[in-house]
Amino acid sequence: MNVNGLPTRTIAPLPDLSGATIIDQTRLPFRYESLTLRTLADAAEAISVMQVRGAPLIGATAAYGVALAMNEGVDLDPACATLAATRPTAVNLAWALARMRAVLAPLAADERRAAAWAEAAAICDEDVALCQAIGGHGAALIRAVAEQKPGPVNVLTHCNAGWLATVDWGTALAPIYAAFDAGVPLHVWVDETRPRNQGASLTAWELKQHGVPHTVIVDNAGGHLMQHGRVDLCIVGTDRTAANGDVANKIGTYLKALAAFDNGVPFYVALPGPTIDWSLDSGRAIPIEERRAEEVTCIAGETESGAVVTVRVTPAGSPAANPAFDVTPARLVSGLITERGVCPASHEGLLSLYPERR
Repeated sequence: MNVNGLPTRTIAPLPDLSGATIIDQTRLPFRYESLTLRTLADAAEAISVMQVRGAPLIGATAAYGVALAMNEGVDLDPACATLAATRPTAVNLAWALARMRAVLAPLAADERRAAAWAEAAAICDEDVALCQAIGGHGAALIRAVAEQKPGPVNVLTHCNAGWLATVDWGTALAPIYAAFDAGVPLHVWVDETRPRNQGASLTAWELKQHGVPHTVIVDNAGGHLMQHGRVDLCIVGTDRTAANGDVANKIGTYLKALAAFDNGVPFYVALPGPTIDWSLDSGRAIPIEERRAEEVTCIAGETESGAVVTVRVTPAGSPAANPAFDVTPARLVSGLITERGVCPASHEGLLSLYPERR
């Protein structure tokens, strides 16, 4: 995708393979800044503090983290263990580390560095292709709605599942970009997505960069808009999808799915194959990350003078809970948009697209 008109990926290796450059997403939308990861510790820190976030990008960063570890001469097992401990919910993290381990473990120590950088790059290139395919399949759903109504198609999304959450294109936003680029009239309702405001800060920034019409709304407005016929469909991403079609996504997704179900609004989840956890029969077993209370009690913003400041929004001393994800049961999901097509949110539905998993 483009930033200020320039084609940009969220993560890219330096030409001499001494590091990998990322966009520091904790600085957006107020500052667009890049960081260079040069060590295993840098990569682990970037994932932990959410300088990179989104399941596919977490996996890609972990892959480059292993490559950085090979630069430093860190053994493979402790390198993977360090990265695996950063965040628990996104299954792409474990998937990418398992893939890197499978490639590197059989090799001699002096062969691992080159192989690690090559495999990390392959993971990134494959992610771009997967997301672009998701965009094509999802755009067909948006186009079908456009053919049945006058005016733009109103799509509601929650959190950020755009190109900032992947290497490029995104998952939930890929269909929006593909439909928009094809000339389908559309408008996006952007949930602010408390407590970290990934919708207001990241999704809105992305859509503005691409010229897509959008409106930021508070998290609790979605149900009201659905009641008044102002949402045609919802598309969200997921950090882990169980084999039965249950999906874990940013906290608040479950409530949007309930509102959509009650109002007859189609609710789709976009995901690449590596986000499916075939080892889990149900979303009840998905680990839910509990993050720092300060993310709830404090909020960052930009003053009129351009200074970025953090302020407390709760009484001093009030405790806060911060579960980062919730699980939406498959019965509330209209369909799963994957790189292989759209399927019912069920075990059989997923197997129809991934028969090799039988």
